[in-house]
This record gives sequence, C-alpha cells and structure tokens, in this order.
Amino acid sequence: MKEAVLEKISQRTLHIAIIGLGYVGLPLATNFARAGFQVTGIDIDQNKVNRANQGESYVADIPSSLLKTLIDDAKLTFTSDFDALYDQDAVIVCVPTPLGKTRDPDLSYVLSATQQIKAHLHPGQIVTLESTTYPGTTDEIVLPELEATGLKVGIDFFLAFSPERIDPGNPEFNVHNTPKIVGGVTETCTELAKALYSSAIEKIVPVASTRVAETAKILENTFRAVNIGLVNEIAIICDKLGISVWDVIDAASTKPFGFMRFLPGPGLGGHCIPVDPHYLSWKLKTLNYTTRFIQLATEINTSMPDYVVEKVGEALNEQFRSFNGSTILILGVAYKRNIDDVRESPALDIMQKLKAKKSNVIYNDEYVSSLVLDEQTLYSQPLTADLLQTADCVVIVTDHGYYDIPWIVRDAKYIVDTHNATKGYTDQKILKI
Repeated sequence: MKEAVLEKISQRTLHIAIIGLGYVGLPLATNFARAGFQVTGIDIDQNKVNRANQGESYVADIPSSLLKTLIDDAKLTFTSDFDALYDQDAVIVCVPTPLGKTRDPDLSYVLSATQQIKAHLHPGQIVTLESTTYPGTTDEIVLPELEATGLKVGIDFFLAFSPERIDPGNPEFNVHNTPKIVGGVTETCTELAKALYSSAIEKIVPVASTRVAETAKILENTFRAVNIGLVNEIAIICDKLGISVWDVIDAASTKPFGFMRFLPGPGLGGHCIPVDPHYLSWKLKTLNYTTRFIQLATEINTSMPDYVVEKVGEALNEQFRSFNGSTILILGVAYKRNIDDVRESPALDIMQKLKAKKSNVIYNDEYVSSLVLDEQTLYSQPLTADLLQTADCVVIVTDHGYYDIPWIVRDAKYIVDTHNATKGYTDQKILKI
C-alpha cells in the first residue's frame, strides 16, 4: 500500500482534494496544481466555488490569471459536492477553527469535514488536517471517526497534521517556500505525508507526532502574542514616562544579540494570533493548569483598543470637543497593511467603542469597500482633503502603503497614530501610542 502511494506521488497521478477554499486552501490547491497534480477544491460556499471555477480569485495572493491557467490545463477544479472525495487519493482539510462566544474552540467545521471524509474513506487514502487547533485534536477527534469505518490507520489509510503557515500579503514567503511541519499518527503516516508535501513545497520538517505538530503551530503564534503583549505594555509605560516607545525600540534593536524587535499596535487581528493562544489555554484547563502568562498577554492586547480610544479623547480635549457628535475618521480597517482581511481586526473594536460614545465614525480602506458594524453597513469613504479637514480626529489604525502621510499630516486637525506611520514628524497635533 505504501509503495503504491509513493509511486502515485512520484508520477503525479495522485489526486488531491482540498476541503476549505479560503486564504489557506486556495493557495495550497494552486500550489499542488502547479506541481503537476490534479486537484479538486471543495467548499460549502457555492459562491466561492462558482467564482473559482470561472477563474476569479478572491484571495489577494493568488492571481486570477494563474487560477484560469490551471483550470484550462485541467489541473484544478472546484465543487461543493463531497462525493468528489470518492476519486481522491489524498484529502487535506483547511477549514476555519474559530472561537465560540465563550472563547472556547469551535471544531464544528473540522467535525463536519471529518464526517464527509469518513463517508468516503477508502484504502490507500492520505488525510491531513491543516486547521489550527488544540494539541490532541487529530488523535482524539479525527482518528476515532475514521477508524470507525473499520479501516486501520498506518495500514489502510494514513493520517497526519501539518499546520498552515500562510502569511497573507507577504511578498517573500508563500506556500511553496515556507518550511512545512508534518507529524503523522504513525511513522508511515509521517513518511507519506512528507512525500506528498515535498512534491510541491521546498522544505518539509517531519516531527515526532501529530501533537508535536499541533503544539508547534500554537507556540509560533503564542510567542508572537506574548511578545506583542509585552511591547504593548512597554508602550503604555513609555507614555507615562513621557518618552517615545518607538525611540526606545529603535535603540534596543541596535543590540545584535538577545533582543528581537516587536512593535506595539492598536490590538491583535487576523485568525491566528488573537485565537491560537486560547486553544492552548482551553486544553490546559482540561488538565487543571492555568496558562497565566498567556492570559496576561491576552488581557493587555485586548485592552489596546480602549487605549487608542483614550488617545482619541485626548485629541478631542485639545480642541475642546467631546466624543458625542465628533467625527472620527479611521484610516485602515484590515487587520494588517495592504490586505483585505478584517477578521478580529482591532479597528472594529475601536469603531464600536467610538460609536458607543456617540461619535460619528467613518473610515477609509481601499482594500475593504464595506463592512458590517453593529448590524449597520458602513462603506469606505474616498480619502480627500475635505474628508481629512472635516474629521475632528484621524486615527491611523492600519498603515496601508497607499497612504500619503505628508498630505494627511498637513490636512488633518489631529492624528492618533498607532503604527508610527508619522515617524519624523514632531507636530503637537500627532498623538502616538
């Protein structure tokens, strides 16, 4: 069985299904298709399926021209019908793993995908989970369901965990050249998953187990969340000391060893950093252990939108204005610069808090044409001199590359800068975190 699977991989006759066609699944599907495999993308969102089949990319890192070429070459197709799994030799799961309202892991998408795979599982199939989750998910949730079919892992089918490492908008690292961790349930599972991924990705890093792979992913983003929490607190400390946190960071960064540069900001955004540490905290609660360090960092990071609103209040006070009735212009609502993703964006929290204070909140973001806030649809406003001059305070929440900072500084009444976008300007009308 193993040799037959390896032969299919080497000959590019292995058929691959990708379940979940979001910012992880679509790039992965195109990467395998470019490597010569026939790939079927599956998603329950019919709109995504229709757009993808028409060669229209909805993921910024994937050009529509590439998508269309791979479709025309019969290397890539898309469907919402899970019966397509009958013909697949490998199935890779890239579905969302959000947090519920109580900040507990929501594995409903993983469970749903697992049930579909279970219904179509056949001998020789490789199954890989890429969705970020708590340590033990692959062994405790996915494996029992698949073995309930009577097929045996490591013998009849092969199961592994390989965490996604997508960084949207990163011009240097993509699916192909970012090292890929792979951990299988058995040694054979790891070997076959490694062979599969190495056919389309430059460097594969095999690890001892699925739990090691799951925990490594959580560590990567928890490391970032904790260090961002530290530097956010340093920003508050520097403000109270009357010094610039940005000057402090620049000075500390000259040390060639023992220091890693992290930058403060308005809060955490995206699917990974604000979410992943909660998976680890939740798992450890089941083992009667409290992750105090992680919880403290989370507390600091989630308080940053309030800190930004305080700065807006300072800017309004300088003009003898109150929040009530003031116009606040938010520049950038995506969670990071030069992308269109607003998931967990701190801009949304800042806008909600300002609206709760009865401010008139408007925004500009060329990457995000509209968004829903408190059941109200807001639209991006064209950035004009009149808009800048009308706003009582301009808040730079996401420092997109298209912003003309000298022009903004010249025309805005007051600015709250959360990313040091106005570096070099000493105007008293600029307040920085």
